[in-house]
Amino acid sequence: MERITATYYIETPLDPEKAAAVLAGEQSSGTFIAVPGETEELKQRFAARVEKVTPLETVTTPAMPGAASPNGQYHRAEIQVSWSIENFGYNLPVLTSTLQGNLYELRQFTGLKLMDIELPASYAQHYKGPAFGVKGCRQLTKVENRPLIGTIIKPSIGLTPEQTAEMVKTLAGAGIDFIKDDELLSSSANSSFKGRVDAIMKVINAHADATGKKVMYAFNISGEIDEMLQRYEYIVKSGGTCAMVSINSVGMAGVKKICDQRQLAIHAHRNGWGMQTRHPLLGIDFRAYQKLWRVAGVDQLHVNGIQNKFWESDDSVVASIKALQTPFYDHESVLPVVSSGQWGGQAPETYRRTNTVDLLYMAGGGIMAHPMGAAAGVVALQQAWQAAVDGLSVEQAAAKYKEFSESVRQFGKK
Repeated sequence: MERITATYYIETPLDPEKAAAVLAGEQSSGTFIAVPGETEELKQRFAARVEKVTPLETVTTPAMPGAASPNGQYHRAEIQVSWSIENFGYNLPVLTSTLQGNLYELRQFTGLKLMDIELPASYAQHYKGPAFGVKGCRQLTKVENRPLIGTIIKPSIGLTPEQTAEMVKTLAGAGIDFIKDDELLSSSANSSFKGRVDAIMKVINAHADATGKKVMYAFNISGEIDEMLQRYEYIVKSGGTCAMVSINSVGMAGVKKICDQRQLAIHAHRNGWGMQTRHPLLGIDFRAYQKLWRVAGVDQLHVNGIQNKFWESDDSVVASIKALQTPFYDHESVLPVVSSGQWGGQAPETYRRTNTVDLLYMAGGGIMAHPMGAAAGVVALQQAWQAAVDGLSVEQAAAKYKEFSESVRQFGKK
């Protein structure tokens, strides 16, 4: 019978072997005391199994509150635990509850983080993965051999549909590939969802008719499931190509329901991600996180950016991009969304560290606040990435390209 294996990084005042056994029991058939019906046959078939325990360092200060150590020592280890697929079948919410449920409540742990998961081969047949992924998003935007260049409509809240459409018109004329709603905007007092779709798609469709290039706009459909489906259909009928979902807010079942429609590329915004991973000994690592959302079927997934404005290190961002580049069954690859305080100056380092142009490179202020205007901001990003691929430094690129030179002057010291 197929099994799913999870790797955890733990800290415990107990012997790590005993702590791992507690986790396995809590997350399958076990209780703190034997109960009627808990036969050996049942445990053999459904109990989680501790596959491996690898001791690491010992510390004297616990990472989080939990059981006190009798000798002041807290042991860290990597453990692997497996479950029979019979426990949850093809049910992503129950799988997630198994991998990330009450185990975080166990007092035996003063630190616990889900680092990776191994899913069985049958998942490849049951779950279709991304409908579009890197290849499909390139086809929809007609962009090859460079990153898709994107931006976010700012201010986040407050613009009317007409004001937003005017901004989209400027950006489309400058050659932008991708634009998205901010995650804080779905349907506000002065920007109803349908009104915004109508105004923006009028501009995008007219631009596509004139040039043959359709800008991909990610409308934020996050909401209740029925509401999301209605909004999804409205985008399809309006000629749109993408919908955005705040995946941590909507949840696994809601996201999968939207992905299963397979008519629009799904831009997965991970806002709230820091709450799940920022502590080194709590939550989930991106290696495991991205696999769950790839199974659900998202096409684009945020990974933060090099020299970003948030807490995440460049090494962590690079590891996230590489995780999405790693083949996953025979599914389409997910497009990494590089964002957070980005402008053209980070392009050379991003390319040097990742050696890929299969990215959606998002710049908000890096485009919208360009001193020559938003149109020049788009051009500057394109120039920056051409320079990165050509092996030019920021200084060399600034000497070669006017718009990028102005970006350096405006953003280079930020």
